[in-house]
Amino acid sequence: MADIKFNEANQKKFEQLLKRYPQKRAAMLPTLWLAQEQYGWLSPEVMTYVGGLLEVPPSKVYEVATFYTMFHLQPVGKYHFQVCRTLSCQLRGAEGITAQLKKRFGIGIGQTSEDGRFTLTEVECLGSCGTAPMLQLNDDYHEDLTEAKLDQLIESLE
Repeated sequence: MADIKFNEANQKKFEQLLKRYPQKRAAMLPTLWLAQEQYGWLSPEVMTYVGGLLEVPPSKVYEVATFYTMFHLQPVGKYHFQVCRTLSCQLRGAEGITAQLKKRFGIGIGQTSEDGRFTLTEVECLGSCGTAPMLQLNDDYHEDLTEAKLDQLIESLE
């Protein structure tokens, strides 16, 4: 990642974002999101680049990126399973969902499979308590999960 900069399309998006905020630094979250979409994760070099764009120190970018679980500070697999671990999901079987994923992929929480295909993380509430247990796979929610539904989901990926 020697030459870090937005591609042409993302540079245009960034310029449009800046018009919506009174100060550059206020565009931190959407700018980090753009950077993550382009690079897949937020490396120290990417965070330094974002800091330069927004005229803030890289440490401020790091503070924001580490606060929000939606930002990845290390590479993630092609399929990122984010299992909700809050109360509603726990009461309705999230631990079993996590255990099934660990066993199926041979990885622990916060790990990526050796082939780089699967990453497993636990996250705080994803706002779907009425349909627990649930997980987010990349950008999509999967709710009312059972072992059978999870197996079907995984098989649809392979």
